[in-house]
Amino acid sequence: MNKRVYFAGSIRGGRTDAGLYQRIIRYIQKTDIVLTEHVGQPEINVLEQGVSMDTQIYEQDTAWLKICDLLIAECTTPSLGVGYELAYAEKLQKPCYLFYDRAKTQLSAMLTGDPYFHIFPYEKEDDIYPLLERILTEVSEEGMD
Repeated sequence: MNKRVYFAGSIRGGRTDAGLYQRIIRYIQKTDIVLTEHVGQPEINVLEQGVSMDTQIYEQDTAWLKICDLLIAECTTPSLGVGYELAYAEKLQKPCYLFYDRAKTQLSAMLTGDPYFHIFPYEKEDDIYPLLERILTEVSEEGMD
């Protein structure tokens, strides 16, 4: 059975890593379903906002968090939204795996100090994929809700 993966990455916080998000999402999609594949789209309109649009985004994202089997986040570009998604997923007791480029950022102590999160600093993009493979395999072996 395919896992439902919630991929989190910065949208309004900055799109510097959008290409990386897209490659990670494509990798996950080889075996599983990414509920939030739009996060990797380079043409996503980061300026789309307004109370109505924001409410729809919140409702859709929290619905996806409720049904996902795990959350994978790329946290190099700081994002308030990703931080919120991580806390929400933790509250729902969803497994959370965080990646970040150690040469470009330092994660918040609110993440690194929380033993709930599985955190993977990396030095080059190629370091990410074997870790993803292991995570996706382990989650399959542990079973899903």
